[in-house]
Amino acid sequence: MEEASAAALESITMEDASHSNHGWQKVVYPKRHRKQALKDQQNQHPVSDLNKIKSNGNESNVFRSVEQQAEERRRRVVEAQRANAIAELPVKKDRLSFSSDDESDEEGVKNNGVSNGEEKKEKVKKPKKPKVTVSEAASKIDAGDLSVFLADVSASYETQPDIQLMRFADYFGRAFAPVSASQFPWTKLFKESSVSKIIDIPLCHIPDDVYKTSVDWIGKRNADALGEFALWALDNILTDVGAQQGGLKNAKKLTQQPSYRAQVAMFVVLSMVLRKKPDILVNLLSTLKTNAKYQGQDKLLLTIWIVGQACQGDLVVGMLLWVQLLLPMTLGKSSNPLSRDLVLQLLERIFAYPKARPILVNGAVRKGERLVPPPVLESLWLVTFPAPSARIKATERFEAVYPSLKEVALAGSWGNKWVTRTAEQLLPNALAAIDDSNQALSDEAIDIFLWCLRNSYRCYKQWEDLYLDHIYGSITILHKLSEKWGDTSFKLWEGESEKKVALERLGLALTAMRVKNQLALKGEAEYDGDDAPIRSAEKYCSVLMRRLPRSRGGCVKGCLKGGVFFLTLGVAVYAAIASPYLESLDWKKVSVMFGSPQSF
Repeated sequence: MEEASAAALESITMEDASHSNHGWQKVVYPKRHRKQALKDQQNQHPVSDLNKIKSNGNESNVFRSVEQQAEERRRRVVEAQRANAIAELPVKKDRLSFSSDDESDEEGVKNNGVSNGEEKKEKVKKPKKPKVTVSEAASKIDAGDLSVFLADVSASYETQPDIQLMRFADYFGRAFAPVSASQFPWTKLFKESSVSKIIDIPLCHIPDDVYKTSVDWIGKRNADALGEFALWALDNILTDVGAQQGGLKNAKKLTQQPSYRAQVAMFVVLSMVLRKKPDILVNLLSTLKTNAKYQGQDKLLLTIWIVGQACQGDLVVGMLLWVQLLLPMTLGKSSNPLSRDLVLQLLERIFAYPKARPILVNGAVRKGERLVPPPVLESLWLVTFPAPSARIKATERFEAVYPSLKEVALAGSWGNKWVTRTAEQLLPNALAAIDDSNQALSDEAIDIFLWCLRNSYRCYKQWEDLYLDHIYGSITILHKLSEKWGDTSFKLWEGESEKKVALERLGLALTAMRVKNQLALKGEAEYDGDDAPIRSAEKYCSVLMRRLPRSRGGCVKGCLKGGVFFLTLGVAVYAAIASPYLESLDWKKVSVMFGSPQSF
């Protein structure tokens, strides 16, 4: 009975499987599976199964459990096959759809490039825009139209000068809009051009009537508004520095960049403003010198261009800007031959202007500030008169322009407060710069030193105070005065009216130095050096005292002798009153302290 039911179950299972497997059948051997399952069960639980057989005494219970396990396995197999059959149906559909698509694509390709019976559309090429140069765009600007536009802007924004200037820039922005950035690669143009040509870029393309109309209108604008506008235009130009210097990698971006923010318009309007109102840059000097955005070697060409525009409007302002902005780039550690060459090119151009030297000398002091201040002149000593082993290619060019710069630095009439102040500032460093190992620098420092003595009598007092600290420099000056009195003495006074006072001041200074010499030799002065320099200085002081004219020097000597006599007498009287032991006084020491008449 049980075998019949098992056979029926197997037939039903196989029938269901055949339906689910679409006619495919899996061969199954029930007896083999039963034997194998029994064997596995005995291996896993041999003792427990044996006990069950012994206890029950009926072997059919064992086979029944095996049959149940087999049925369970078959049921799981059938369910798994049904699930697989259902999952495979959409995959076959997809494969069919893919194959049909592929076949249709192949048919479309075979049909001479025709897909679904339609011809392939050809791409329409965009027409290329004609290239417009800066010169062509500038030639189309009409001065009359510009004049009407500026009049309308001035009336519409009468109380808003900043908006007026923005509209002014916008007008030129529209005029140069057709110019692509590739037509005006300004950094490349600057690098490939001399400084003289750089200054005229791109204003050389602007018609004269357009330029005149523009600068006349700019001249009526507020200086503060012009200063802010100049910084705004400069910032717009600086935003393009990275793109222009990007090289070949940014070549496509460069050609596609719009030209308004770029640059032609910004350069044009900024150039006009700086040429008409160069003073606004003086007000912006602190910003340009301290803000890192405007500093660096990569901004050098642009800075030269800015200073060049100011020179076109006012040569004095241009020189001030050159000294403040460009000269430091040639003196610092970051300087290089290229930067020195460019900066010197601009300076040479400044002095090449007609009547440049008289203009600069007359404007040497501008609003209480010298164009070439004393510290700058001191820096120029070092680059113009270096040690023989430190000379470079630019040294000769500095030597050529140094006399003109020195003339501007020392310009002024005798007695002028600016000249007096300059002399007192220069004398200490001039004395310190005297060096026997560099004869050229020593000669220049001595010349500056004598100029200081002539233009300020207080410089004699400065010399007295610095005498022992700079004994070797003082010896060099005393030697030159004593040996070449006829060639150098006239440098100590401006005219005959000042000669008497100058000689008296010199006599007093020499007397004070001789007193210091005596004290230094006795070890009673603040001097730690050898005695040999002191003795040399004493010798030259004595020679100079004898060279002083008797008519003038006699007065000086007489005054000094009288002063020393009365001082000595006063000390003696005080000592007599204060102490009964007059013999305890060292009269020689007293006479030395106040300058013994015997020294004359």
